[in-house]
Amino acid sequence: MAQIVMLKHKESGIIKKGYIGFSWTTFFFGTFPALFRGDFICFIGGFVVLLILGVLTFGFGTAIAMFVWAFFYNNWYTKRLLERGYVFDDRDEIVREARARLRIAAT
Repeated sequence: MAQIVMLKHKESGIIKKGYIGFSWTTFFFGTFPALFRGDFICFIGGFVVLLILGVLTFGFGTAIAMFVWAFFYNNWYTKRLLERGYVFDDRDEIVREARARLRIAAT
């Protein structure tokens, strides 16, 4: 199950949720969690890839790809938010765990 870590943009002050761990929503709903999070490029790219895999493998490739992607998507999404200028804005123990799981050194 994914853990939520709060992030805040340094300049604008916008607060977003970052997620760490396995994404059950991505596993069951494919790329739609990316759409709901506003990650449009990932949604479109992932949707096209899953569609092509589904056509070529009669759906079996899509199921396997969704399972594999569910392990990576939350961490990847949170790292991209950090690259865009967001910083951790949560309790110290949650931030420590998030840094460890994302393999990010403390600054």
